[in-house]
Amino acid sequence: MAKIIGFAGYSGSGKTTLIEQLIPLLVARGLRVSVIKHAHHRFDIDVPGKDSWRHREAGATEVLVSSSHRWVLMHELRHEVEPDLDQLLAKLTDPDIVIVEGFKTHPIKKIEVWRESTGHPRIAPTDPFVVAIASDQNTTDNLIQLDINQPQAIVDFILEMT
Repeated sequence: MAKIIGFAGYSGSGKTTLIEQLIPLLVARGLRVSVIKHAHHRFDIDVPGKDSWRHREAGATEVLVSSSHRWVLMHELRHEVEPDLDQLLAKLTDPDIVIVEGFKTHPIKKIEVWRESTGHPRIAPTDPFVVAIASDQNTTDNLIQLDINQPQAIVDFILEMT
């Protein structure tokens, strides 16, 4: 079973940048890393006018595109309920560790990414699943403090904790 760690924080806190730094460090340790990112808006990874886009626009629920370099499965919800995190995790192919960005309210262990300069409040006071804070300054709570500028130390913490 894969280890799962979430990263939560408001926009502009540095979640994506931090995750981008952590992935190659985890891969260098021989781990298969998968990422699930929640988007709060409509997004599209397809190019308008291309065959796969045209198939989806015509009404296909799923379009799978494959090449010798990658494959992607696009699934249109077409008025279905958005899948929850557990359903999305079940779709992954045998990762050693899954990094979850977003899904703030899901009950998984999370590292809060926080910078006072963003002006946003902390998440940890209302989320009992936050196990540490990654920040550019120390906070006064009892959470484990991780320096956001020390990704190797954050990887060590993740691997020890999960």
